[in-house]
Amino acid sequence: MASKIYSFQKEERLCSKKLLKKLFNSGSSFLLYPFRVTWIHSSSLDQDFPVQLLTAVPKKRFRSSVDRNAIKRKIKEAYRLSKGQYLYPELQNNKILLSLNYVGNQIHDFDFIQKKLLATFSLLLKKLEEHENH
Repeated sequence: MASKIYSFQKEERLCSKKLLKKLFNSGSSFLLYPFRVTWIHSSSLDQDFPVQLLTAVPKKRFRSSVDRNAIKRKIKEAYRLSKGQYLYPELQNNKILLSLNYVGNQIHDFDFIQKKLLATFSLLLKKLEEHENH
């Protein structure tokens, strides 16, 4: 997996309708601007990666598909560069499903998104730790 650490492969994307339904019906969530994060422990053992990610940018706020896709590209790139250093080592054997919904009203630059994504990772890890202790 060391060679895959800076990639974002198909197996890391959350596409399954069954898993999406499970995530949004029984997952926990929190808001850390500009993201609304929804997560749940995954019981499927066939995941090759600790996290399966879904990114969403609402059409209601960004009518132009070019803008929506640009925001999603920035989120995925920030995730791709940060996951190996900040998220994967902390998860150990945990497997989670993760949704990052962009709730901001404006298009932010990559540095802002990356900084907020790192803050999101730290809050997510804290919430996971609290969840395991209960």
